[in-house]
Amino acid sequence: MILVTGATGNVGSALVRQLHGSGASPVRGLTRDAVRASFPHGVEAVEGDLARPASLKPALDGVRSLFLVPGMGADAEVLTAARRAGVEHVVLVSSITVRTHPHLTAAAGNLAVERLLRDSGMSWTILRPTQFASNALWWAASIREHRSIRVPYADIGLPAVHPADIAAVARTALAEPGHRGRTYALTGPERITPRQQARAIGAALGHEVSVEEIGREEAHRQMAPFLGDRTAHAVLDLMGGDVNDELLTVHDTVSSVTGSPARPFAQWAAENIAAFR
Repeated sequence: MILVTGATGNVGSALVRQLHGSGASPVRGLTRDAVRASFPHGVEAVEGDLARPASLKPALDGVRSLFLVPGMGADAEVLTAARRAGVEHVVLVSSITVRTHPHLTAAAGNLAVERLLRDSGMSWTILRPTQFASNALWWAASIREHRSIRVPYADIGLPAVHPADIAAVARTALAEPGHRGRTYALTGPERITPRQQARAIGAALGHEVSVEEIGREEAHRQMAPFLGDRTAHAVLDLMGGDVNDELLTVHDTVSSVTGSPARPFAQWAAENIAAFR
């Protein structure tokens, strides 16, 4: 039995579909509301909350492999509960910032969970994705209403990764041998700038999406009310304010692990274009 946490999120929902479609071990999706969860027929929806590890006991019953999205609860207690339940292998979604920006609070938190997992006694596989292609959903309202976006660092390209590719690597690690004790840096197939992303969304929409570049201070004023001051600064650093060679590097991990090429941003845009109409 494989348990997928974050099963209704961008990566988790894709992973549930891929595991189910591959005919791997029985799949169970963790959700706070099983009635509202929409999983493929045959996938078991089980209620539980990572913030309340005691609630996970039914979800972990019979589970031998776990896909874990950290930062959604008491990670140390979740890992302890998994080990006690007999989980043998955990695939953890961390972040490439553990390497590129270890001084950031979120990166330090991810590294701490990685260490907890390595010391847990369970087998592990760690995924370190870069910026998600789905981050472009931040622009959806502006594109729907104004056919435009206002962004900082409009011409700095990062190798954004399709969430389905993160799921594909996770599926492979969960269902096939040879991936335990491995750490994988995950990126898309190429660097792509916000301006190029807007062009790809516009092509899928059938009309131009204009781009206005704004300064960091203005971008921070817009983001801080929602993210908080420190997180807004960290996000802006990762968007282009503090890039380095490691953050910009394109890795071939998706293709080497799964045997299929990494999906380009244009594919993500076409698949999710309804959000921008």
